[in-house]
This record gives sequence, C-alpha cells and structure tokens, in this order.
Amino acid sequence: MFLAALLDLGLPRRPFEEGLAGLGVPFRLRVSRVKRGALAARYLRVEVPRTASGSRSKHRHGHGRHWSEIRRTLERARLDADVRTRALSIFAALAQAEAKVHGTSVDEVHFHEVGAVDAIVDICGAALALQQLGVERVTCTPLAIGHGSVETDHGRLPLPAPATLELLRDIPVAPASVAWETVTPTGAAIARTVVDDFCQLPAMTVEAVGLGAGNDRPGPLPNVLRAVLGRGAGWSRDRVVSLEANLDDMNPEHFDYAMERLFEAGALDVALQHVQMKKNRPGFAIQVLAPPGSAQELARVLFAETSTLGVRVRESERLVLERESFRVDTPFGRIRVKRARDAEGRITDSPEYDDCKRAARRAGQPLREVVRAAEKAASGVR
Repeated sequence: MFLAALLDLGLPRRPFEEGLAGLGVPFRLRVSRVKRGALAARYLRVEVPRTASGSRSKHRHGHGRHWSEIRRTLERARLDADVRTRALSIFAALAQAEAKVHGTSVDEVHFHEVGAVDAIVDICGAALALQQLGVERVTCTPLAIGHGSVETDHGRLPLPAPATLELLRDIPVAPASVAWETVTPTGAAIARTVVDDFCQLPAMTVEAVGLGAGNDRPGPLPNVLRAVLGRGAGWSRDRVVSLEANLDDMNPEHFDYAMERLFEAGALDVALQHVQMKKNRPGFAIQVLAPPGSAQELARVLFAETSTLGVRVRESERLVLERESFRVDTPFGRIRVKRARDAEGRITDSPEYDDCKRAARRAGQPLREVVRAAEKAASGVR
C-alpha cells in the first residue's frame, strides 16, 4: 500500500524498478487501478516467477528466512548506501520486535511472511521510493488500529499482532473501529523507521496526492493509504505537553540537578520563574516542555526530584521553524551549529553553547571570540 500510494502520486515506475533490480532476487511488479469504496486507487502486487517445472523459485512467498540471511542479501545488493542503510534499519526493527515477542535472540529470528521476496521488495522499495522522490521529511497521522484476530504462521493471534504492537511502542495510535488488520508488522516497521513525526497534516503547499489500495475490506472507510507530497511552508506543526508545578518549599540549589534529570528523561526545555504564592510566600514555577510520549516519565522525575505534590499537564500544538544541525571547523576546533530557516528563507545560525564553552576554555580565549568564529564558519555553509 505504501509503494502503491507513492506510485500513484507520481513516483516514476521504470527508474524505480531498475533500482529494485539491484536486489538480485526474481520478482515482478503488477500495478493496477482498483476501486475501494468510492475511491479509485493504485493496487500493487509483488509476483515471484515460476520455474520451468511450474513450481515457485527458491524465493517463493512461503519460504522463510533468518535475519542473518536477509542482512547478507541486502549487504550484497546493488543499492545506494543510504537506501541500504534505511532498509537494514527497517528489517532490524522487525527482528528486534520478533525476538522480544518470541523470547529468542535477534540472530535466531526466522521471518515467515516478512522474509519472503514480496516483503523484501516492500521494505527496500519504501527506502528507494523516498530517495527517488527527494523526500526530506516524513510525517504521519496516528496509526489507526483494527481489532479482532488474524491467522499467522504462529497460529491465530489477537490484533494488533504482538510484533506490530511491540513496534508501536511510543507511537501514537487510534482505534480504527474495524474488525481486520489495519497495520501489519512490516507496515509498523516502515512507519517506525521512516516517519520523522507523528502528527496531523503539517503546513505545506500540496503538490501531489496518491492512494494505495489494500485488499477490499468491509468497514466504514475504504482500505486505502493516502500519501501527500508537498513543499514545506517554512514551518511544521507538532504536539507538545507542558508539565507545570509551583514550589515554595524546595532548596533552590537542587534545581540544577532536577533540570539535568528532566533533560535526560526527554525534556525539550525547562524553565523556572519566580512567583509569589499563598500566604505571600516566595516560590518558583517550573515548566517542562516535552513530546507527548515523555509525559509520564517526566512526571516521575518531577515527583522524585522536587517537592511538588501535583503536576499540571496540558497538550498543545506547536509551530516549529525548519531546522537542522551541523558541525563547522574553527580555529578553536569543531563546533555544532543549529540553523533555523523562516518562511521567507531567512537563516539564523546559533553555535552550540556547550561546544563553544569547552573550546574557549581549551584555547584560553573569550567565549565571544569562539562564538564569532563559529558564526563566520557557518555563514559559508549554505
């Protein structure tokens, strides 16, 4: 469905198939137009050719493979290095999930459906398609999860399948209200590896829309995956939680350690503000910003490292400028620089404070000289 959606929105088929030929395994792509409910969509099947005797080749769909065998296949394949790395990461995520679910080591994991040629093409194709389309960032809405059960090589299992659920750790999900499998282990592994942010559709200029069809299923929504390709609007949207507490009975010297623990637990930012509290007692308001999935762990840190008896939690939408991080060479050593770009293309470079501080101490130079050197070096990187 992922590949079908990308082909539907404009991925050129011939270069895509030429790139997949580097896998060195026999397969053929069958692409057709189908209807799912009221929607027309692209449907893709990976076919394995028959031998002269009429049987499937040794790469037949039902032939399982160990993770080590798949890894060797991908390492030998004629693929771009970035495509190979991403495909290996997807399969590694699958292997780790299967190993945990079945109580075995990663090297002993034996893939069944997932180890067949169609899944190898699905996974390598996902990595290749994103590269050929020039996609720089992938976002995804919370994954809709069906209920019921599914037949597998391990027998009948509840939905979501155990490996799928393991892969969905720390990923937002929502009920699909349908009695069939909406997210497979392969799909969950692809999403976990390629998606940069799980959020609603970000701000963008839409350039193309593609629909990839799955099998025809009953339900309130058509069984399709929708892909949207667009140019960034200069910023994106995500969700953050704000954890807040007021403190009037804590030793201020302990805030330094509490802040360190909060950042280690995943906080994006921590702020302290002087406040006047009840009975005119001076105190502090602490605010912690974090991804929604980190809220519980950060609340535990606040209860453990501060004197608060309660934590207020609010979730909100955040607009975020496009940003990147890179290193520059200066006379004082290599310095990390954060770069932000606004909707008009204006660039703001901010040398990393900790790097500049260490470099200034090593060189015995004023901090401002190190910062200026890093800003000058960054101005030459465009």
